Amino acid sequence: MNSRYIVGIDLGTTNCAMAVRDASAPEDQARTAVLEIPQLVNPGEVAARPLLPSFLYIPGALDFPAGSTSLPWDAAPRFVIGELARKRGAENAARLVASAKSWLSYGGARRTAPILPWGAPAEVERVSPVDAAAAYLRHLQSACDTSLDGQALTDQDVLVTIPASFDEEARELTLQAARVAGLERVTLLEEPQAAFYAWLDGQGDGWRRRVSVGDLVLVCDIGGGTTDFTLITVSDAAGNLVLERIAVGDHILLGGDNMDLALARVLQQRLEASGTRLGTLQLHALWHQCRIAKEALLGDLTLRDHPVTLLGTGSRLIGGTLSIPLSRDDVDQVLLEGFFPVVPPDRTPARQRRVGLHELGLPYAADPAVTSHLARFLSQHAAIAGVGTVVRRGRSGLACPTHVLFNGGVMKSASLQERLVAVLNSWLAAEGFDPLTVLDAPDLDRAVARGAAYYGMARRGKGIRIRSGASRSYYIGIESAMPAVPGMSAPLKALCVVPFGMEEGTSATIAEREFGLIIGEPAEFRFLTSTTRKADRPGALIEDWGDDIEELGPLEVTLQLARGGDEVIPVTLESHVTEVGTLELWCVTRDRSHRWKLELNIRERAD
Repeated sequence: MNSRYIVGIDLGTTNCAMAVRDASAPEDQARTAVLEIPQLVNPGEVAARPLLPSFLYIPGALDFPAGSTSLPWDAAPRFVIGELARKRGAENAARLVASAKSWLSYGGARRTAPILPWGAPAEVERVSPVDAAAAYLRHLQSACDTSLDGQALTDQDVLVTIPASFDEEARELTLQAARVAGLERVTLLEEPQAAFYAWLDGQGDGWRRRVSVGDLVLVCDIGGGTTDFTLITVSDAAGNLVLERIAVGDHILLGGDNMDLALARVLQQRLEASGTRLGTLQLHALWHQCRIAKEALLGDLTLRDHPVTLLGTGSRLIGGTLSIPLSRDDVDQVLLEGFFPVVPPDRTPARQRRVGLHELGLPYAADPAVTSHLARFLSQHAAIAGVGTVVRRGRSGLACPTHVLFNGGVMKSASLQERLVAVLNSWLAAEGFDPLTVLDAPDLDRAVARGAAYYGMARRGKGIRIRSGASRSYYIGIESAMPAVPGMSAPLKALCVVPFGMEEGTSATIAEREFGLIIGEPAEFRFLTSTTRKADRPGALIEDWGDDIEELGPLEVTLQLARGGDEVIPVTLESHVTEVGTLELWCVTRDRSHRWKLELNIRERAD
């Protein structure tokens, strides 16, 4: 049964936003509205804001006066979330959980274990990345319940956005966070697609006059924690324009967080040159203060500088405040030349030489140059677009977009947009094409939430849908049947079970061959994925695979049969892409009397 409201939630690395559409309104009157989010902005002061900063502060016993963190729906919340958390965390970074979404996507972390704040002292309580995401969603749910005419968010259709580059594990953990928050009716949507849906919503029927058959739209989404690239083609089907998402980039941990740290390092060097040495916690505080200063400078072009203030430490805590200005020239120099340098189209991101032992933490991109990552993306996805899809290519084979749509808080900067457009146009000129067109995106902070709500209407047949499906191809490892060799394991082949673009709610059966399934004892199932192999169909068995296929975490599970015992049973395989965008792999016996489901996600231990 369809709900009255459709709610889009942008669960962002730096900010969260919500938008809603009343599905009961006449189609010619339907509008997407951004919801204001009540939150603590100062101790004892609750105010509604258009964004909820994605920061969680774990208060100590003396951090806030009694009762000063009360919310309309919770008199004694366990954590402080939103604007006040960001403010207090800039002063005391050891108690601040930031970039939880990036941790949620990092397979090297125990994402269901209490590991955040990362590197905090032993006396600070910790939470897991899943719990942090659930806390943001729970806050949004409580705030939303006051805005929907008394109808609970749990009873509405909810669209939660994620980076297009999220793998299946990160998608499943996002759904797990939603369930922890009490949200069961959740569908996932890729953020670049949501941004494009927001553009469609804003254009109305006029979008058909802005793009035409053969156009290639690049969605460039740079937020607080990640950089996402997506290509969308415009084609013709029976005289109608059709939109199809044909490529998504790799998961790149490169965004506003990196830029804020780069600015902090600049100020750190100046402070240390004047004889002031910063400790680790002060550097973290400087990092967060630089974010505030950067946003102020990018948001108000009349400002020439913004003060950055740090508390002293130890005996100098009182009266030991440090202050240093961050200038507009600093921001332009660091961001433009450090993160958006002018590079040739054949540039590939630099690979950092790794030290044998290094501190554990988020796997940030080794090369901070967004333009280098974009050059690789356009080179990779030119030669291997979807089967039957015509992509505009240059003389060198580079995919050459006709339009670009910007999204993400970083791209609110006019100077950054201008630099990226200039770099793209230089590549296009070298390939023999005219400059591209920039699609207007007036509300980059909330476009993703708006687009998610519009997509919910499109799912009901009341809007334009982008053909998309699975954002990558998925494989399961098949052990080769070969004689045992001392000291060597049998080679692993990659069997395609989900092709790129497989639509939600559909299944694929690999019935032409059987495989041996181990029953009654622990067995390891190894899943693999690729964002570049788009021609592999279900059942394709790849024997020699390299960098174009990467392995996900293994799943160790014991499958049982009612009669018990250890054996190997012949099975065929069936894959299913669920309506919410997750994947299932079923092992089916010959007589179809038994079926075992393998979910393409890591079942993490909480310890």
